[in-house]
Amino acid sequence: MNRIARPRRPPLAALALVLLLPAALADHAARPDAHPIAAASGAPDSLRFTALFTAHDAGYMTLRRTADTERFVFEYNDRGRGPHLVELLNTNAAGLPTQIAIDGHGYFKDSVRERFGYDSSSQTASWTNDVEGSGSAHGPLHFYLAANGTPGELAVLARALLAAPGQRLPLLPGGEASLELVTARLAHNSYGDGTPAKLYAIGGLGLSPQYIWLDPSGELFGGLSSWFSIVRAGWESAVPELLRIQDSASNARFQSLASTLAHHPPNGAALVIRDANLFDAERATVVPHTTIVVEGNRIKSVGPAASITSPPGAMVIDAAGKMVLPGLWDMHVHIQPGDDGLMHVAAGVTSARDMGNDTTALLKLRKLINSGKLIGPRLVMAGMMDSPGPYQVPEGIFVTTEAEAKAGVDRYAALGFEQIKIYSSMKPELVPTIVQRAHEHGLRVSGHVPAFMTAEQVVKEGFDEIQHTNFLMLNFMDTVRDTRAMSRFTAVAADGATLDFSSARVRNFLQLLHDRHTVIDPTLATFEDMFVGRPGKVSTSYGMVADRFPAQLRRSLYGGGLPVPAGMDGRYVASYDAMVKMVGEAYRAGVTIVAGTDAMPGFTLHRELELYVRAGLPPAEVLRIATLGAAKVMKHDDERGSVAVGKLADLIIVPGDPTHDISDIRRVETVVKDGVVYRSSELYAALGIKD
Repeated sequence: MNRIARPRRPPLAALALVLLLPAALADHAARPDAHPIAAASGAPDSLRFTALFTAHDAGYMTLRRTADTERFVFEYNDRGRGPHLVELLNTNAAGLPTQIAIDGHGYFKDSVRERFGYDSSSQTASWTNDVEGSGSAHGPLHFYLAANGTPGELAVLARALLAAPGQRLPLLPGGEASLELVTARLAHNSYGDGTPAKLYAIGGLGLSPQYIWLDPSGELFGGLSSWFSIVRAGWESAVPELLRIQDSASNARFQSLASTLAHHPPNGAALVIRDANLFDAERATVVPHTTIVVEGNRIKSVGPAASITSPPGAMVIDAAGKMVLPGLWDMHVHIQPGDDGLMHVAAGVTSARDMGNDTTALLKLRKLINSGKLIGPRLVMAGMMDSPGPYQVPEGIFVTTEAEAKAGVDRYAALGFEQIKIYSSMKPELVPTIVQRAHEHGLRVSGHVPAFMTAEQVVKEGFDEIQHTNFLMLNFMDTVRDTRAMSRFTAVAADGATLDFSSARVRNFLQLLHDRHTVIDPTLATFEDMFVGRPGKVSTSYGMVADRFPAQLRRSLYGGGLPVPAGMDGRYVASYDAMVKMVGEAYRAGVTIVAGTDAMPGFTLHRELELYVRAGLPPAEVLRIATLGAAKVMKHDDERGSVAVGKLADLIIVPGDPTHDISDIRRVETVVKDGVVYRSSELYAALGIKD
């Protein structure tokens, strides 16, 4: 969401207000459509909304209403991707949908056709969509939440909840929604006009409440986040203030969780982890029967269990038969306030590199995490840079001249960023200037391969790192020059399987990466669902944890990936296998790899590590990559990355042995971050995730 241009976690259209990705969009006229309940299609627009990615006009939604029918048209274009959806709803007196028709295309231009209907005489609800296929339920009418719904559907749900007993409603196909009034405020537009708006929290749709702003009549006023917002047309200038109010309410909830879920040794006493099997990240080996003593937020001693006595009053954790590892690093996140931080820490991620975000929001979030007011990983920041245009990245600094490029790098350096990430629309002639200026500041440079350049060229220009395996594959596909277009995915899916890894061209490129000490950030798990995922089948990346999610979020794991042309199913799977092989070949060529996800926090990193083992990397080496290896790349190995005396107390306890079975890394039980103890089961429970 959405965080390579795709949702940063599995997309759930009914949660589009927060999970959709940034985009740049020229407004398009609504397309003609035909539906069983199209009676409202000739009515004039009664409401129009602007879709904003950060501060950029990104798309629109319109609402037309006649009698009991509402017609929403929703569209945005995320650099060649993005949906166009037309949704018609008929509702009864209680505001519950009795008939829904949705047509159009989804984020990857995949065809969307969804239907829901309720037969009151037989009390039967039935539906068809790309997630469940078809389904039905007998009994009283419940609120059907569409798998491919528009943001407007959330307002329909909110109004129904307002009228429901106890402001709770059972959902179809499963789950229950609730509504809570958070606050009422006056919104102001750029002309100083004011209008009342109420902030509500809808529970039961995801891992944390879904916030929505309604006007006094119950109509949608806005759905806001720091990434994506949809707001009543003419009120775009109200978004920053309303978002500040909303974030304050969200932060209050998560600050309360931080105070109750953090376990501190009593009275400033030591923390002792006894008799563990310690993963030595320096040597990628296991040292049995080891005891670790933590005082404050630092590791005081590490040694044989028999030789270390617990200090008086210490909090003691018996880790016999379990493995202690350094805290994991996720080297490619776009962290958002709220559940992201809890999910990272619950999964054992104690450090993360943010690869592009709203600067103000990121700095504020980082400060709250560092102060202990919010739970989350330590953040290393990379600043996004791009050139303006129709495919520009939604957030970051946009430059067209050398002077602007230098000033942009200077600004990130002054704010404490440690890396520059160059995006796909960057003018190629500015790349050398950015690289030189960044290196003068001691900053790393990485990114996408800009349009009309190749991976080989950016390495020779001084990139320290390349994000995403697809750009490595594209280096050998001479027909793809514009790396901003959908072909950066579809061409790899269609032709990646034909790449000859024994060819001189591939071997020379891998040697170049090695010789230039260029790091790769593969994000293999991101592409797994994109290339291998199929509608109606559980996500490969999240299949092992699907049953742990709340009902409505679980539905998003069945949405599939890229549309697959007829007869190309096997080729897409084989091309993904080639991407996995690329990572294995890079490792065997001595290329440095970092483990990043660019997707759902926590769980995706576990899958990423499993995929490296599938590529042929030894499990112990994969664990080294995700701990000390990442710390060394970012030059934080003096304080992080291994369990050693004097280092920060960031470590995890795992039953089992992930050096033999990498999937044991999914079993993180206890996390120590900055000397504070967290129990993964408690963090997950706070988000409604089953242990």
